[in-house]
Amino acid sequence: MSGELDLGAYLGRIGFGGEVKPNLDTLRALHLAHATTIPFENLDIQMGLPIRLDLASLQGKLVRRKRGGYCFEHNSLFLAVLKAIGFEVMPCEARVRLGATEPLPRTHMLLLVTLDGRPWLCDVGFGGEGLLHPVPMDGEAHPQFLNTYRVVPEAALQVLQSFHHGGWEDLYAFVPEARLPVDFEMANHYTSTHPESRFVRTLTAQLPGPEVRRILRNRAYAELRGDQVEGRAVAPEELNTLLRKAFGIEVQAEIAFALNQ
Repeated sequence: MSGELDLGAYLGRIGFGGEVKPNLDTLRALHLAHATTIPFENLDIQMGLPIRLDLASLQGKLVRRKRGGYCFEHNSLFLAVLKAIGFEVMPCEARVRLGATEPLPRTHMLLLVTLDGRPWLCDVGFGGEGLLHPVPMDGEAHPQFLNTYRVVPEAALQVLQSFHHGGWEDLYAFVPEARLPVDFEMANHYTSTHPESRFVRTLTAQLPGPEVRRILRNRAYAELRGDQVEGRAVAPEELNTLLRKAFGIEVQAEIAFALNQ
């Protein structure tokens, strides 16, 4: 990952003013601040722009330009931040199961942080249905505001699940083994360019919060409060305003024209 991390600029971007030490309190606070401030979005893919994972590009987009990104961008940046602070952290690949009817390729990035010999699943890049805090990999249910998560074993895999409508739902499955940057470059290329990729086929912006999780997919906008969902259709002329007010994304006029086609 090329470039040098500007930790101060990152902390300012997520509004973090607390103590920065490699401990659980800092990890939880950073995770929450990042996940609820930097939106999950794929606008660049929809405009035919490349998704770059080098640190300079990530900081330029997610920090200085105050844009968002998807899992490879979010978690690559968070990985650099955690390493700079002194955390023991390992990047892994997952197969998303949410909404899938058949096995999908490994196109999701997550992080495992080890504290006092105990592994914690960290993931600031799963969008509106993702974690707000790290989750210990102990098979137990862990409430996070209006949502509840757990990580359970499945043969050689670990599976992140969320509890909805009285049952557990798989979000993704992964092998807890380290992956190299080139692995994420390959997956990123597929995810951002393959004609059958959901990120090529669908415009999305998502932002989770403690009380409400906001999700835009094409022209459908929804606000999730636990199991309660309020949704509506979005008119093309509303898109810029919605991106700004709900997700904190400023879109230039020339870009808005491309999005409204």
